[in-house]
Amino acid sequence: MTSSTVLQAATTPTMYFVGVTTGKSSIMKVFPKWSDILGLGAQIKGYDCALHAPAEDYLAIVRHIKNDPFSMGALVTTHKVDLLHATRDEFEYLDPYALLCDEISSISKRGDQLRGHAKDPITSGLSWEAFVPENHWGNTGGHVLCLGAGGSAIAISVYAASRKNKADRPAKFITVNRSEGRLELLRGVHKQLDTDIEFEYILNEDPLKNDALMAALPPGSMVINATGMGKDRPGSPVTDNGVWPKNGLVWELNYRGELDFMHQAERRAEQDSLTIEDGWIYFLHGWTQVVAEVFDVQLTPELFAKLDDAASELRPR
Repeated sequence: MTSSTVLQAATTPTMYFVGVTTGKSSIMKVFPKWSDILGLGAQIKGYDCALHAPAEDYLAIVRHIKNDPFSMGALVTTHKVDLLHATRDEFEYLDPYALLCDEISSISKRGDQLRGHAKDPITSGLSWEAFVPENHWGNTGGHVLCLGAGGSAIAISVYAASRKNKADRPAKFITVNRSEGRLELLRGVHKQLDTDIEFEYILNEDPLKNDALMAALPPGSMVINATGMGKDRPGSPVTDNGVWPKNGLVWELNYRGELDFMHQAERRAEQDSLTIEDGWIYFLHGWTQVVAEVFDVQLTPELFAKLDDAASELRPR
């Protein structure tokens, strides 16, 4: 944990950001503008933790937020599953999505309660709806190939399963991950869902095998980079020779970093008629939902539009 100074008691209302390279995130420039718009008078500070950090690091963070009166709450990214596993007993309330997905992305306080929410099924759904056409899956017969099985993959699959219209649900959702533990966690979540989606779980970290899985997808399929590669660690989960699904959807969950996966898709966008989405809208929905929870703000469409405009002025190009 590199941001050790954050463990000092705050002297002004403070929201924390638990991540890997928090100082590089646009939120550090965006949050002060949002604080002004919302009248919060608050600041933001980051906790940088290594991937799969020791449990004592997560406990130190959560206990600091819980016990410091000026610590209002936090957004958690990358560490959503590990942090909850290490600190579950510190929370007086976990929302239904946190219990289902076994993760938290939002830490907030109400009175004497420390509260944990899993906002990603909501934010991933809002982001999905922003670029996936209505009835897309019914019209194309496409599948989803999700590379990575962390919190975002869990949330996206839960959202997909919740779509009421069959034409808005993919018939098949394939998840690939380099560790069996996360795939087992995903299986456990999916067993609790009432859905007709066929889920498939593949243990793999070889980009060539990912290429083969991608090449086998039907037209109109979606390929998601949920690995963190291209931001938290270098590279891409597929090679430069990967064959993308014709008329497919490509979702790069990162919006900053090298973004190798997205650039690979961009080089084939015209030939393969790809629709490519980066993680910026996900970033906006993810942060606005958690800020609203932490500061008990009602997030209306009009207010979201104001926050979107303020953030977009500072978006990395």
